[in-house]
Amino acid sequence: MENFEAVLSMLIEEVKKNHSLEKNSSDINSIPVGVSNRHVHLSAEDMKSLFGEGHELVKLKELSQPGQYACKETITICGPKGAIEKVRVLGPARSKTQVEVLLGDSYKLGLDMPIRISGDLNGTPGITLVGPKGSVQIKEGLVVAQRHIHMSCEDARNLGVIDGEIVSIEVDGERGGIYSNVAIRANDSSVLEFHVDTEEANAMNINSLSKIKIKK
Repeated sequence: MENFEAVLSMLIEEVKKNHSLEKNSSDINSIPVGVSNRHVHLSAEDMKSLFGEGHELVKLKELSQPGQYACKETITICGPKGAIEKVRVLGPARSKTQVEVLLGDSYKLGLDMPIRISGDLNGTPGITLVGPKGSVQIKEGLVVAQRHIHMSCEDARNLGVIDGEIVSIEVDGERGGIYSNVAIRANDSSVLEFHVDTEEANAMNINSLSKIKIKK
């Protein structure tokens, strides 16, 4: 009887193990999607200038990446030819202000904006930010976000990629296709998710329910 129970226990554990492997295999070949609109990350100094001394950001909702959240606050961004209102602020505060817009916004703002990975701000154009308590002219920090995939280091090992690698991804569906120049962003504080802006998402009918696959 004892031998039977031991064998049964081993069989149950093996079934659980196989189920876990199948689930993980499915997950790494079906990466979730996050679609983002234009937004701004503010430094503490610029936040003070725009919203006043002692202002604290009001959290509207948590975002998929740990510690990141959308805020109730919005600002207006002003270029040489025009302005865009109600640009959402994301928290928490960063060391440098970064404004992420859509490629099509270049016509309204009157600025040529480079496609960059978040944080790569050298040589990017500046822009005027207007809040309820004041305005700020940043010298650099206006970018169009390069499409990218956030993941943990373990995810990267499972997917056979490394941080900084450039890959292609495949999107299923009637308007699906291949997007190249997708950057891998792997670190131990991220969760697996493909990030794309609304312009690129609309082109292939991508939404938060879509799944993508890496094609190297």
